[in-house]
Amino acid sequence: MTSENLIGFEKLPQTIPAYCLESFRRHNKPDALNFKNGDVWEQISGSAAIEKIKRIALGLAHLGVKAGDRVAIISENRPEWSISDLAVLSLRAVSVPIYTTQAVEQIRYILENSGAKILFISGAKIWKHAERAIQSVERLEKLIFFDKDGHDRKASRVMTFDELEKCGVEFEKIEPDYFEDRLAEIEKDDLASIIYTSGTTGDPKGVQLTHEAFVSNIAAISGGLPIKSTDRSLAVLPLSHIFERTVFYVLSANGVSIHYCAAFEQIASHLQEVKPTIMTAVPRLFEQVYHKIVKKGKAAGGWKTKLFDWALDVGQEYWAAKDNRKTVGPALAAKHVLASRLVFSKWREGVGGSLRFFVSGGAPLSKKLSYAFWAAGIPILQGYGMTEACVTSANRPDDNKVGSIGTPFEGIEMKIAESDGEILIRGRNVMKGYYNDEQETAKALDADGWYHTGDVGYMDLDGHFFITDRKKDLFKLSNGKYVAPQQVESLLKQSPLVAQAVAVGSGRKQVGALIVPDWETLKQTLKEEGIDVSGSREELCENPYVVKRVQRDAVDFTREMNDFERVKRVYLLPREFSIDKGEMTPTLKIKRGVIDEKYSEAIDMICGS
Repeated sequence: MTSENLIGFEKLPQTIPAYCLESFRRHNKPDALNFKNGDVWEQISGSAAIEKIKRIALGLAHLGVKAGDRVAIISENRPEWSISDLAVLSLRAVSVPIYTTQAVEQIRYILENSGAKILFISGAKIWKHAERAIQSVERLEKLIFFDKDGHDRKASRVMTFDELEKCGVEFEKIEPDYFEDRLAEIEKDDLASIIYTSGTTGDPKGVQLTHEAFVSNIAAISGGLPIKSTDRSLAVLPLSHIFERTVFYVLSANGVSIHYCAAFEQIASHLQEVKPTIMTAVPRLFEQVYHKIVKKGKAAGGWKTKLFDWALDVGQEYWAAKDNRKTVGPALAAKHVLASRLVFSKWREGVGGSLRFFVSGGAPLSKKLSYAFWAAGIPILQGYGMTEACVTSANRPDDNKVGSIGTPFEGIEMKIAESDGEILIRGRNVMKGYYNDEQETAKALDADGWYHTGDVGYMDLDGHFFITDRKKDLFKLSNGKYVAPQQVESLLKQSPLVAQAVAVGSGRKQVGALIVPDWETLKQTLKEEGIDVSGSREELCENPYVVKRVQRDAVDFTREMNDFERVKRVYLLPREFSIDKGEMTPTLKIKRGVIDEKYSEAIDMICGS
């Protein structure tokens, strides 16, 4: 165990609350948890967090919540989410997170399938979205709102977070030792959470994770990454997702100050205000930041644009050499120092100026973007995990290979199946199975305890793992060649003209792409090329010049691939793929079956039937 913050433990805790509460108590930071209230950042100290968790837990006990009961949470990121989660776990009960973007029918399914008896809800916005699903689940005994408004106060099932806390205060007067007694009863094999997969096909599956699955991950990640109690983090990914949820536990256990970001549009301002030192993110964030930077650099004009382009080229050359373990010559090193001072320093300021490293997960990040950020002094450590196995691997600051998902954390085994190249995982971090679904559990977990991830890839001679694609996402062209769509899409999204891209062509003659342009950048580019952009998005999507302009980028950015993998033609769409339209999961993964069916005529047109 190398983390400086876990050394104080004579024996590492075996349950999630023990880890987090002990750390809150030991560090007792004034800014353990932080949230934005209007224009002001407010703080919750470590000791205050402990008291609030205790009172909420006792309030739940007053409502009859006991060991094994399911308690669901649907909310954007905020301190109440984490406090509720830890309160539930402290009672030996089971938390069931639900995405705020989950489809209404899926919310109903999760509540009914899990058997939740209590539901925490943030406020009016989420209630408006989910009310129909929630009202239909009769077994829910209480709906507890974090906010004081946005609900029917006369409804018998409704109470506020503050009211629940007051119930906890009264309950403690009657049962002063109840909280500590329940904490002492928790076993490492107890079920901690049922987390439902995002459901790219069919109903979501309930992944059962024990306390041991999480705490083994806390210890492994803490020992593998240089996390300090002086660090500040910004929580931007939804806490309902296994990645951010695990990260919260890890950061709490290490005494890191956590700042909650409730909405994607707040990220830019929060970065400047919080100045985080470590942070988790997904490739989409880096792609958007990169495109904005490039757009600004190109728009400067004259010598400033030439300087910007020169710095980008130097950065690519410098970090490509570093990544490929080649010697960086004195001339290139000097150029990089100059590029860093004149151009890349502004990039670092854009993410707060204090960032030590990002950890990225959820999808592949292209080498070009990775090199650009690393060269700018903003390290991005690509990691890997899934709901069924928490966080399994990551690159390290001193052992990074761009394009890889790094090496496994201590205590986690990973290997490549000889039969089909599938990545297999084994360890205490792996789920105990899918809730009430023995058939799917048997498919995912073999007799030797290996979890079959569904991802295909390879391991290099240094033990770094690389993902090629999702096994089920690989598609075959009519000539028999297999295409890995994520690799194609990763390259397409390097273009500043592209907001979203889906590689298509299953059963067809050639690879094509459905592309939602970055309309602001595309229109500006077209204006500079003398093209009228006064029409609607729909009209521009039909404009042959516009299509060919985007297609030119698609062809250029996939030129490095094999000929059969390259994008030949594109089809433009006026609006982004969305969760509401059933085209994406709550974790923003494309539902390829839905896309193939919905846009079959367009795919035939660009790929050949």
